[in-house]
Amino acid sequence: TIASGVAGGPRAGLAAACGIALGVMLHVTAAAAGLAVLVATSPVTLDIIRYLGAAYLAFLAWQSWRDRGHLSKADGRKDVWRAFRRGFLTNILNPKVALFILAFLPQFIDPAIGPAWHQIVILGAILGIGGILTDGTYGVLAGFMAERVRKSARTMNKISAVIFGGLAARLALT
Repeated sequence: TIASGVAGGPRAGLAAACGIALGVMLHVTAAAAGLAVLVATSPVTLDIIRYLGAAYLAFLAWQSWRDRGHLSKADGRKDVWRAFRRGFLTNILNPKVALFILAFLPQFIDPAIGPAWHQIVILGAILGIGGILTDGTYGVLAGFMAERVRKSARTMNKISAVIFGGLAARLALT
């Protein structure tokens, strides 16, 4: 969200947060359907998702590194859609999010209250809304700050590239 806010402004930062939240809801839906258990118990499936996520982050690093430092807002709608897509794909291709949801949400499930899947969806919605509020705040603030430092755009892109590259390496190696 911060990189999207810096690159595309406050609206792009908020769009990235919404993409991340949609990714969380996809993971929550998978957990409610029992698919997260398959991912957690199948090392091959987990590895495939992990390597796809690492490859996507490496691609984002490469894109950021090659960017010539133009943080123009010529096409705001395109920046917003790109930020949303980037947030969503980064989230759904990160198996650690699925594992977090699988490990975190069940501890708050009470079978006496009702069906587990229903409670997982409600808790996931709360998690998604909280994510939009926090990640959205970071993205919007980064967008406003970027307005003030547009002249150092190339440096910001290089920093984003290094961050994405580091995340890709960490995801691939852990």
